Amino acid sequence: MKKAVLYLENGMRFDGISFGAKGTKVGEMIFNTSLTGYQEIITDPSYAGQLIVFCMPEIGIVGVNNQDVESLSNTSYAKGVIVRSYNDFYSNFRATGTLGEYLKKNNIMGIANIDTRFLTKLIRTQGAMNAVISNEIFQTKKLKDILDSTPSIETINYIKDVSSKSPTTHKQSTFSFKTLSYGKPKFKKKIIVIDFGIKQNILNELSAVGLECEIVSHNINADSIIKKFNDKEIGGVFLSNGPGDPKILKKEIKEIRKLIDAKIPMFGICLGHQLLGLAHGYETYKLQFGHHGANHPVKNMQTNEVEITSQNHIYSVPESIQEIAHITYINLFDGTIEGLRYKDSPIISLQHHPEASPGPKESNKIFKDFFKMVQDCKINKSKESSK
Repeated sequence: MKKAVLYLENGMRFDGISFGAKGTKVGEMIFNTSLTGYQEIITDPSYAGQLIVFCMPEIGIVGVNNQDVESLSNTSYAKGVIVRSYNDFYSNFRATGTLGEYLKKNNIMGIANIDTRFLTKLIRTQGAMNAVISNEIFQTKKLKDILDSTPSIETINYIKDVSSKSPTTHKQSTFSFKTLSYGKPKFKKKIIVIDFGIKQNILNELSAVGLECEIVSHNINADSIIKKFNDKEIGGVFLSNGPGDPKILKKEIKEIRKLIDAKIPMFGICLGHQLLGLAHGYETYKLQFGHHGANHPVKNMQTNEVEITSQNHIYSVPESIQEIAHITYINLFDGTIEGLRYKDSPIISLQHHPEASPGPKESNKIFKDFFKMVQDCKINKSKESSK
């Protein structure tokens, strides 16, 4: 393996070995605490523009396969991965190749033999930071110049890269380990899914509860969606996860505001959760290092139960949003808001990922809650029209 170097914006340098694509990549460095599911993590479009530090020391041991890719485009938008120990030899009956081969094919940097425990502690104290990985440039000054000339991730709109280019309909349900394949859904209602970088398994879970998903680009026209709702072509709208600072999506926020005013049932996850807050007039803020992993506890404020969840975000909605919404979940690590149910609108949202992939599925009952909301709204509309 070739040598590679990792250089941080705080001036620290780490030398390791390369196992991914050739070249030089700059990204925002964050850490992920998941013990499994590195393929789903790397292919989650929400990681666009980021360098992922894996806390799990052994990466690559189960290879990669064609079924566990989370992006609709069947590729990855992360800039690179940073690991303690990379294994080119894999052992898993579903595997079709090595992680290194996958990274090369998708032009993602990989650097191993790095003290990821130290990096994780560093990010926890100093916050997420920009970094550069290279296996072709090794002079510290040149790496610093590259890093200094790269714009901050807050100023980059990755949504246009990860969002769907044309409308499609999702055709599969959740994965079955009995058949080792994805099921065929039975649709009862139809919704519009606004794609800001959606994960496959979110669509699978929506389909599994009976919601036919028409996936559309982030560049939405609210008036056309409202017309479909009024004409009873659709019963609701889903706002997906996605990468970057939500405040950069000014046009989309204005369109979402129109959907809110139209009283359309809506459900948002992660970025969608944040966009709903912004559309209601509540500014999001950036966390020091965010929540990234598949072992994060949240408290369900409706049942007082603790649920272990998958998380991938670095922005949060403010406490003041309680003026217009009930808090349904809180994060037990730092007390930040993890879920909302709006008081005067048929809208729910979650900051964490109830579809998991990877991770536990303790929160996935909310997909049934959304289906019921869509169904109840149709019943209420029928009653109003018969008066």
